[in-house]
Amino acid sequence: MLSLQRLRYLMPAAVRGLIRYNKVNLTNTSGMSSGYTQANVVIIHKSLADDFEKFCQANHGPLPLLYRSAPGEWKCPPLSKDSDIRTDCLQYRRYLHGVFSGSLNTLESYSEQLKDMVTFYLGCSFSFESAVERFGVPVRNVEQQRNVSMYSTDVRCSSVGDFSCNLVVTMRPIPLDKLDAAVKATQPLTHCHGAPVHIGCPGFLGIRDLQKTDFGDPVRFHPDDVPVFWACGVTGVEAVSSCKSPLAFTHSPGCMFVTDVKSEGAPVTRPEEVPEVFRISCDPAHFSLVSQRAAQRIRALEGIIGVDPGDRGIKHLLIPEELLKSSLSLSHAKSVLITTGFPTHFQHDPPEETDGPPGAIAMAAMLQALGKRVAIVTDERAIDLNKNILDRAVQQGVLQSPVPLLCYKEESAESPVRFLCEDGDPEKPRYDHLVAIERAGRASDGNYYNARKINIKHLVDPIDNLFLAAQRIRGIATTGIGDGGNELGMGKVKEAVKEHITNGDTIACDVAADFAIIAGVSNWGGYAVSCALYLLNTCGIHERYLRKAVGFPRTAGAEVWTAALPTIDKEEKLLKVLVDQGVRSGKTGNLAMEVDGLPFHNTHSEMIQKLLEVTM
Repeated sequence: MLSLQRLRYLMPAAVRGLIRYNKVNLTNTSGMSSGYTQANVVIIHKSLADDFEKFCQANHGPLPLLYRSAPGEWKCPPLSKDSDIRTDCLQYRRYLHGVFSGSLNTLESYSEQLKDMVTFYLGCSFSFESAVERFGVPVRNVEQQRNVSMYSTDVRCSSVGDFSCNLVVTMRPIPLDKLDAAVKATQPLTHCHGAPVHIGCPGFLGIRDLQKTDFGDPVRFHPDDVPVFWACGVTGVEAVSSCKSPLAFTHSPGCMFVTDVKSEGAPVTRPEEVPEVFRISCDPAHFSLVSQRAAQRIRALEGIIGVDPGDRGIKHLLIPEELLKSSLSLSHAKSVLITTGFPTHFQHDPPEETDGPPGAIAMAAMLQALGKRVAIVTDERAIDLNKNILDRAVQQGVLQSPVPLLCYKEESAESPVRFLCEDGDPEKPRYDHLVAIERAGRASDGNYYNARKINIKHLVDPIDNLFLAAQRIRGIATTGIGDGGNELGMGKVKEAVKEHITNGDTIACDVAADFAIIAGVSNWGGYAVSCALYLLNTCGIHERYLRKAVGFPRTAGAEVWTAALPTIDKEEKLLKVLVDQGVRSGKTGNLAMEVDGLPFHNTHSEMIQKLLEVTM
């Protein structure tokens, strides 16, 4: 019997020959004929073949179709010479009416039945292992001579006919500093699943324990390894079980058909095809993917909004790529809570300013268009004002549908968790992401200050406590958007605010957000988030990662997303609504078409135009 080390360097035909004559004493084909494509195998009755092919096309990530045989065809000329599908897999599975009924070393005794059956050869992640190694990435299952770890997930595949199942994934521990290399190595290899579908906490896929595999073997992690998940062809095995065919065969998971085809992909050089990896959460660990081109455009948006028209010194507060990381996190969220409201004009009724609500509504419009649940929370005293603004925003077409409006009442220390979580259970958060935009933030002495160092605590409800509670609840991310350092979330840049912003020692917000987006005017930050979400969801790499490579691309939503972007016309209408409600410019207190003392035309209108030019 040959060792795996010897089998790594044998040609595929030799390996198939050894398997055919039972000369391989191994439990899987991982690492064999390194650099050549391996294939998952599904063999079903010809009456089901058309639907199964459509199922593969609808779920290309886990089921890249390499070849469909004719009924009774035991060879596969495009993939191999001198092969026989009845004997050339290390082990097979037999299904009777969808029920697994035993493993087989050969299908020769079923030759008569196979005359009416069609064989599907589907891409396999074993095919990309050598490419990953060439990028300097260790493959732990090969190192440990174990079958790859495979898990059923709670991600539903698109159904076709009688084929319906959940996605199955493979998992490989990848060193943290090699994540980018692993993604770039597999991105072009779409015939063997392509880029990962998830990086980080297995719970996002419904996997509870990595040591309890559904197929294959558990693999030992090294320090700083991160679990990385690829779509898996064993999804086809699950689909066979779902269709309840009287008789069907598959390979046994990990026991592939080794082809004569080199496992190579076209080199990726175009920015829209080059993936970048970003960590968007530490606890739970969560990483996301985006194309180089989309990332570059979002960085450009961040640069545009980072100008300082009021010469406040905000350049010292800027943290690179906060817009990108926050938007990635929001793109993954299902439910988002937004808060705004800075009652800087304490001598007027209402005391609010025109900065904040337009940016909040711009984000809400895009989040709605992306199919996410959105709500806004504000001060109880300002509920009627904000209800009028939101109602008018719907009437003017700025929002396509109403946004629930909430207020937060603090009755006890448990109030924040009860507000954020179902039944007050931290394991059941209602929201995935909290966003504060131009929201008065609590200073270190417990008070709330405007830029002139006036205490406005009597006008502000303690919504900050929701952000503090979110820090203790796994699965809730937070973003703060501000332009002066006294806004909720700016605690992340508190020391810079104290050093570089006028009155910073007093007014600096003490409450940090996970992401701090700095803009010359906070509304601009909200517009940029909306544009960034559009760019992410029209990015093929990110869009595929969101849907876990199952189903078809969500191109139908692009028109709706475009309509949700902020425009000069929409934002002008909304500012008029605010002025009609008595809301004043922040810096001057003027009841006029301006924000922070800057006229809508041609300051804010030009900013919107610049953001749209980069976006579109």
